[in-house]
Amino acid sequence: MDNINLLNSQPKPPKTKPVRALAYVFMFLIIVYGIFSMGNKPTGEPTAWYDRLPFLSQLKHLVESADAELKGEDRGRINLLLLGIGGRGHDGAYLTDTIMLVSLLPEEKKAALVSVPRDLSVPIENLSWQRINSINAYAEAKTPGSGGLSVSQAVSDILEIPIDYYLTVDFTGFTKIIDDLGGIEINVENTLDDYQYPILGSEDAPWDERWEHLHLDKGEQVMSGQLALKYVRSRHALGTEGSDFARSKRQQKVLEAVKEKLLSTNLLFRPGLISKIIGDISDNYQTNFKIWEIVKLWGMVKDLSSQNIINRVLDNNPSGLLVNLTGLDGAYLLAPRSGNFSEIQYLVNNIFEQAPSSDKRAVISQKASVEVRNGTWINGLASRAALDLEKYGFDIIRVGNFSQKNFQKSVIYDLTYGAKIQALEVLKNKTGANVALGLPEWLMEEMAKELAKEQNPAQPDFILLLGEDADATHSGAANPAQ
Repeated sequence: MDNINLLNSQPKPPKTKPVRALAYVFMFLIIVYGIFSMGNKPTGEPTAWYDRLPFLSQLKHLVESADAELKGEDRGRINLLLLGIGGRGHDGAYLTDTIMLVSLLPEEKKAALVSVPRDLSVPIENLSWQRINSINAYAEAKTPGSGGLSVSQAVSDILEIPIDYYLTVDFTGFTKIIDDLGGIEINVENTLDDYQYPILGSEDAPWDERWEHLHLDKGEQVMSGQLALKYVRSRHALGTEGSDFARSKRQQKVLEAVKEKLLSTNLLFRPGLISKIIGDISDNYQTNFKIWEIVKLWGMVKDLSSQNIINRVLDNNPSGLLVNLTGLDGAYLLAPRSGNFSEIQYLVNNIFEQAPSSDKRAVISQKASVEVRNGTWINGLASRAALDLEKYGFDIIRVGNFSQKNFQKSVIYDLTYGAKIQALEVLKNKTGANVALGLPEWLMEEMAKELAKEQNPAQPDFILLLGEDADATHSGAANPAQ
C-alpha cells in the first residue's frame, strides 16, 4: 500500500447535498424542497434520485415515506455513528476526533450514547492493527467520500452490531450550527484550565506561541460555536478534565445541548433559520441519510427526555474495559482489557437493560461500593458482572482476577460488617453469593501486593469473588466453553 501522510490534508471529499430538513408537515415539505433545490452541487455520484423527479413526484415520495421504516426499526434498535473531523485547514484533516455510537429504541423512547476513544487499537483490513481514528483518513485518501462507511464497518465489526447510519461533521460545520442557533447552554461540571490549547494556523510558530490558555469556570455557560468546539476538543486541561475520556463526556453534553436548543428555538416554524443552517453546513458534512429518513428520525428523538438517555465512555480507569498499550512505534494506544472485544460487546448489546428502581434506590441511598474479582478461568466474567452491578447503582472500585481460579461458589466479603445491609441484600439477591465478614488471610496478602502499586487506593464496601456458579446466576457472561 502507498504511504499516506495522515497529518496533511487529504483530497477534497465530494460535496454532499444538504439533506438535513427537519420537519414533517405539508407546508414545511414545500419549504424543504425549495431549500434543497437552490444551489445544490454534485455529490460525486449520478444525479441523486430527488433531482430526477419533478416537484410533485418528489413531494408525493416524501409524504409516502412517512410510513416507511428506518433501517433498524424492524430490530427495535437504530444504531448511528456520529463522527467529528477537523476538515480542510486542520492538521490531520480527516482523522476522526470524535467517534460516538448513538443507539435509539424508538418504541421505548430511549437512547444510549457510547463514546469510543480515538486511540483505540482495532484491526484494519490490509493494515494490521491501527488507531481507530485513522480509518476515515485512509479511506478518504483511497476513495474520497468513503470514510464514513469505512468507519461504520469497522465499528460494526468490533461491536458485532449493525451500524445503520453515519453522519460526519467537520469543525467548521460544528461551529456554524451552534452559532446559527444562537449558542448553547452547558453546565460545566468542573473548572477547565488548559494551557496548551492549539491555536489554528500556528502549528509552525515557536513553541510558546502555538498555544492559548483556555479557561472555563464551573457552572452554567452560554457557548458560541468556537467556544463549544474548544470545550469538546481540549485534551490537556489540568486535573480531572485532562483526559480523552473527560473530553468524550463533554462531547456528549454538547450533543444533548444542541438537541435541546433545536427544540427551544421552535425550528419547525422558522424556515429562514433552517435555510441558513443547511446552507452553512452544505460543504461540511457527509452522511448516508435520505431526506425522509432524517425527517422521521427527528420525530423520534425530539421528545427524548434526558432521563431516558444513557451515557457511557469507554475508558481505562480501574473498573474500565480498556488498558494502556504501547505500539511497536512507541505510540500510545488503548486496547480491550480482556484481550478481545467481548466485554465491550456485552456492554453495548445490554446497555438498555436496567435494574429494578427499588433496588437501585437502596444501593444509591447507602452509597455502596464493590470490587469485583474473577475466581474462575471464565474470561471476562468479572467485567461483565461489574457492568451489571453498575446499573444497580454500585460504585465499582476495581475489577480484576484472583490468582486462584478454582472457586465453585461466589462469595461476598462484607467489609462494612452489616453497616450497609440494604445494599448487601441487593448484591446477594443479584449474585446468589454467600456472605462472609472480613477477608481470609491469603486474600488480604494478595490484595495488599496489588494495592501497593496504586496511589491512594480506595477501599470498597464489598468484595465480590465470582465462582463457577456465576454463570447460572447470570452475574456474569455465559461460559464460552459451554
